Amino acid sequence: MRNIEELREEFKNFDANTSCEDGSCESEEEVDLKDYPSYTEALYAKLVAPSVSGIYISRWDIKDIALVAGESMAIHPRKRMFELIMKFATTKENMQLFLDALEEHMEDKIAIYEELVTQFPASTEIFAPKIAKARKTIQLFPMIVEEYFEE
Repeated sequence: MRNIEELREEFKNFDANTSCEDGSCESEEEVDLKDYPSYTEALYAKLVAPSVSGIYISRWDIKDIALVAGESMAIHPRKRMFELIMKFATTKENMQLFLDALEEHMEDKIAIYEELVTQFPASTEIFAPKIAKARKTIQLFPMIVEEYFEE
């Protein structure tokens, strides 16, 4: 059995980049993202968290949104994929492409929710707040572009 000193020494010598089998380890791409970590985190919290945006956005959804915006990406954890799409959206034009694709995706989900409310009126109390949150999130998009690309 190992003693605590051996474990401390092993931990001290541990190189986080030696076991990156799932692709979630830091890479050179993340170095650039560290210039804007708080803004990326804030956008992630506002756009990807279903409790805030009203819409659950899966990894496959992010992949599809990125493709519509003009960026191709592999499947990673959701947060990593969002960081990659933010790396793509470093120009005003690309950010607008991303937000337009995200809005289209959200409008598709809203249409599904509205159809469910129409067909099953008892579901209104479940879907009405989600629709309201999604609409409120979409209204933020012009402000996001304005704030992110101040002139």
